[in-house]
Amino acid sequence: MKYKRILLKLSGETLQGHDHHIDPEMCDFIAREIKSLTESGVQVVIVLGGGNIFRGRAAELHGLNKTTGDFIGMLATVMNSLALRSALSKIGVESRVASALDMPKVCESYIRDKAIRHLEKGRVLIAAAGSGNPYFSTDTAAAIRACELNCEIVFKGTKVDGIYDKDPKKFPDAKKKSKLSYLDIIGNKEIEVMDNTAITLCMDNHLPIYVFELMKAGNVKKAAAGEDIGTLVS
Repeated sequence: MKYKRILLKLSGETLQGHDHHIDPEMCDFIAREIKSLTESGVQVVIVLGGGNIFRGRAAELHGLNKTTGDFIGMLATVMNSLALRSALSKIGVESRVASALDMPKVCESYIRDKAIRHLEKGRVLIAAAGSGNPYFSTDTAAAIRACELNCEIVFKGTKVDGIYDKDPKKFPDAKKKSKLSYLDIIGNKEIEVMDNTAITLCMDNHLPIYVFELMKAGNVKKAAAGEDIGTLVS
């Protein structure tokens, strides 16, 4: 494996099925992909979004307070994290959910030193509840966790096999980029990878981002091995 410790950022929609906000089959698929990493000796941190359950931006349009909406979104990420932990446990992968919001009856609180010990012992760490602060996305939370836990790279699992110069679903002539700079992404409304705050944080800390297709079996392990299957932002 090219990378020893990685952060995997997944949107909440990754867990969503046709009839469920959290689809057990999707959880099982992701759990198997993660297991292939841990069996190869890769230490894994996961940050999940909550958009499959609650999307604060949509609720805000209907008059919901922004801060309240963000906290509801954080709780949605905890729900997703617990579901993924259950799927991992089912196939024998030891993991911990560590929440930025204290909820001791549900999961442990996020403490950096404790999180690092979990990783060193081979446990998957699922960092839940974003950064614990409103007005920050789970993308930004992923960048923060990756930096403070000394991850070597952020893997962004998506529905497409990398970054294109325009939407490949709308434009057949869209061209895939194998490598981009942080500045190519910042302020470019045509490219939706992570928000500008997250990209800037990664840039300031020299933390690369790798965008690849998640739902193709084996891709996570290929990305960790350094195979060219997506787009590198560095």
